[in-house]
Amino acid sequence: MFSLFTFILITIAIAGYASYRTKSINMKSQEGYFLGGRSLMALTIGSSTLLANLSTEQLVGLSGQTYTGSMASMAWEVTTPIALIFMAFMFLPKYLRAGVTTVTEFLEKRYDQRTRQIVSLLMLLGFASSFLPTVLYSGSLVLDQIFDISSVLGTSQFFTVLIVSAAIGLVGMLYIVFGGLKAIASADSLYGVGLIAGGLLILILGLMALGNGNVFNGVGTLTSEHTEKLNAIDGSNDAQVPWPTIFMGLLFNNLFYFCINQAIVQRPLAARNLKEGQKGVMITALFKLFGAFYLVLPGVIAYHLYGNSLANGDAAYPTLVTDLLPPVLTGVFAAILFGAVLSSFNGGINSVITLFTLDLYKPLFHPDADETTLVRSGQRFAMIVAIVSIFISPFILFAPSGLYNYLQEMFGFFNIPVLAIMVVGFYTKRVSPFAAKVAVPVHIILYGASKIFIGELNFLYVLSVLFPLSVIVMLVVGKFKPMAEPFEFKNEAPVDMVPWKYAKPAAAGLVAGIAILYVIFSPLGIAS
Repeated sequence: MFSLFTFILITIAIAGYASYRTKSINMKSQEGYFLGGRSLMALTIGSSTLLANLSTEQLVGLSGQTYTGSMASMAWEVTTPIALIFMAFMFLPKYLRAGVTTVTEFLEKRYDQRTRQIVSLLMLLGFASSFLPTVLYSGSLVLDQIFDISSVLGTSQFFTVLIVSAAIGLVGMLYIVFGGLKAIASADSLYGVGLIAGGLLILILGLMALGNGNVFNGVGTLTSEHTEKLNAIDGSNDAQVPWPTIFMGLLFNNLFYFCINQAIVQRPLAARNLKEGQKGVMITALFKLFGAFYLVLPGVIAYHLYGNSLANGDAAYPTLVTDLLPPVLTGVFAAILFGAVLSSFNGGINSVITLFTLDLYKPLFHPDADETTLVRSGQRFAMIVAIVSIFISPFILFAPSGLYNYLQEMFGFFNIPVLAIMVVGFYTKRVSPFAAKVAVPVHIILYGASKIFIGELNFLYVLSVLFPLSVIVMLVVGKFKPMAEPFEFKNEAPVDMVPWKYAKPAAAGLVAGIAILYVIFSPLGIAS
């Protein structure tokens, strides 16, 4: 009962703080609602971007992958700074100079309105069918484990996930309706600190459990037994992230997620200036480096503690939380985890509203709509998407490869052609909208065929081939059917574009950090 009380108290307190932080923002204006009035500073951008990405699907999914596999899954976290460096130096300056509210708005400037709408529709389908359901599913698993909701309600796990997902969705929609991006980002700043602190606490308590109360003895056990679990250099087809794909399919996947995905990019787009945006992105990248310890390593600890006794890998992290945390902290960490779920859910829903209203509703159905009408129509559409996501979420129980692979494989249907369209748009002047429209169905057909005919091959190998193929398709089609007039990029930046003077040293330090971590978790290091 005390855990439940602290959970409710912290959740309400942070919601009140977020509400207070939005008082100075005009929530009826397009820029105020979608971009927080372009007022976000580096720390807020960094923590909010991290939380928009980091949620229980990472805590549950990555620990689950490590529990059943090895530290190879740390690549999902440790290599993302490379994509964020691309974001800081290549993507963000172009977005800000174009003065866009959404990523797809840039596509209209570069290609045409129809290309923008096709990409928006693909992203909306991705949010509804994969991203939002996995966020709800993973959050429901953790909260059910902590509060034993299935036993209290007397329901199966399937219906418990459905009920808890509906509760999360309801609270998330309250944030969306009354707070917009500023409220989400403000709450994220607090939840971000709590989530990392809580994750590190689980790591420390897990090591203490391994070492019979002594952290150093736990480290000794971890690095001397089952050391094959600590190897991040794994090129086998059974690996969740085969080593050779790190600079191919995984990089392409990460470039889409951190440089084009509206749910992530919306935070840096709301930066007060380029300098704050670049600093915020680098802060996110730094946090991602440490994800190997508080997101991935707990799966190895769970294997040491429980062996193969758990029903599936996705149960590893929730079991650690309930077994290791003292009762006085259970409610606190549950509130933090709930906040992480809300952050990802709210970020996704806010992006759904942005994409729907600006890319589809206004140009197709109501060109003369005022800003208040746009915001309200987007909120109504978001409620429909949220309901669809809630009903899909319990079916992820039946995903054979776990929730994290389900999420990433579903993204594979649309992320690669969108990345190709964006990159080709950056660096060519005559490739036409028709080329973009050809690349999308070609990729979907080939990716779908790979699932049927070579389904045993890791999907990251498939993405490694399909991205350069999509670029080639666009260049060839653009050669035979070019634009009549070359595209000219116009500088319409609404903010100061002076870059952060320490951006390059920060990027070099991040790359060095990646190399060090891969040496540590390899046969040259503790996996010997």
